[in-house]
Amino acid sequence: MIERSDILWLGVASGVMGSLVGGMMLGIGMDLIVNGQPVGWLLMLPGAPAAAVPGWFLARRLAQKL
Repeated sequence: MIERSDILWLGVASGVMGSLVGGMMLGIGMDLIVNGQPVGWLLMLPGAPAAAVPGWFLARRLAQKL
């Protein structure tokens, strides 16, 4: 059975992992753009949707416990 603490840890873990993934993509993409390489847009634009992927995987794993 899923407890309240499992849901809280899911939120914390997905928030931290999403911030790390999205922040790294944003930072590296902005650095490339500022230095004149337009390929940085390929990293910067999908940064927010890619940040949701780790949380989605964690939520699926938690839902499989049911």
